[in-house]
Amino acid sequence: MNPSDSPLVTEEVDTLASIIMVMQRCFMTNLMGKLSKGSLSFPQFFLLGHLCSHGPTGMRRIAELMGHSTPAATGLVKRLEKLGYVKRSHAELDRRKVTVTPTPKAARLVEEVREEFVGNLEKVLGKLTPQEQHSWLDIYKKVRDHCTACPDSQGTAHS
Repeated sequence: MNPSDSPLVTEEVDTLASIIMVMQRCFMTNLMGKLSKGSLSFPQFFLLGHLCSHGPTGMRRIAELMGHSTPAATGLVKRLEKLGYVKRSHAELDRRKVTVTPTPKAARLVEEVREEFVGNLEKVLGKLTPQEQHSWLDIYKKVRDHCTACPDSQGTAHS
């Protein structure tokens, strides 16, 4: 049987959509407050998270990651640089090649938000049995795999 033919998908999808909306609000409210204090958008924070996890990144890759043109990605990076979250450097042999590196300020913000997010998840997981915890993780891995395979997202954030 195809998973999309199951009664849950056909009968309970509205309930699941409502649950996801509540979860997003619960987990994202504090994040958005922190970002607004630092004058950051969610796509800017997404980029900072990527830079802090993966290290210095070229502008072409940033444009791909964000789903933007290179000039639009350059504008996003310029705003982050002006706020003190990233530094740009030019290659010595080809000054057109720009690498973007997160600053310690960016690393602190990303870590602070991550710690809060992890704390919220630990509270939720504490209400589940070990079997439910494993099932939830398995389900979320499948959701992640679906989301990263979506043709319009490819793991990107759009502003």
